[in-house]
Amino acid sequence: MMSQILPKSQKLYDLTINWETENTNHLLSQSTNFLVHYGFTHSPFGKALVMGTKQGICGLAFADQLGDDETLRDMTQRWPQTTFARNEELILKLSSPIFDFSGKTQLQVIGSPFQIKVWEALFQIQAGQVVTYSEVATAINKPSSVRAVATAIGRNPISFLIPCHRVIQKSGGLGGYHWGLPIKKHILNFENEKSRNPSG
Repeated sequence: MMSQILPKSQKLYDLTINWETENTNHLLSQSTNFLVHYGFTHSPFGKALVMGTKQGICGLAFADQLGDDETLRDMTQRWPQTTFARNEELILKLSSPIFDFSGKTQLQVIGSPFQIKVWEALFQIQAGQVVTYSEVATAINKPSSVRAVATAIGRNPISFLIPCHRVIQKSGGLGGYHWGLPIKKHILNFENEKSRNPSG
């Protein structure tokens, strides 16, 4: 059963994930020059696009299926009227704790109020566990909005850290994954193995 009490900090192995949330419309209306840095790095799950602001990481995507250019286009179109600047040095600094699974990382979660509510619920799903789309809908008190919940999960901008990959179909099928089902399967297998053998 998923709790409905949502913390603003979560652990992923030895990595502490802290986050703050921003309403997309409010954020962009407050700034005419919202700046997002980005860069590509390697991860246990293939090439990753990491995006960040001075508040923290705001985007994480996997590029192996779509390629670098299409993955970047997919992510940048989510935040119109935003300036994007490539900064590999900053992104390496931001991403190192993530894929070392140690230290701390700060997220800036940008979305609509409904999306943020869904994404925050995902933080409660522990590594090595999976839940269904309907269970997420019930956890946010929207049991009849499974389709809308699934759409919000599919628009998760910070893959892996906001663990949308841990949501599957009621039938037991993997369901969808924006960056490709092979990546979703890889992450789930990785987490299952690490949960069984934490020191491995």
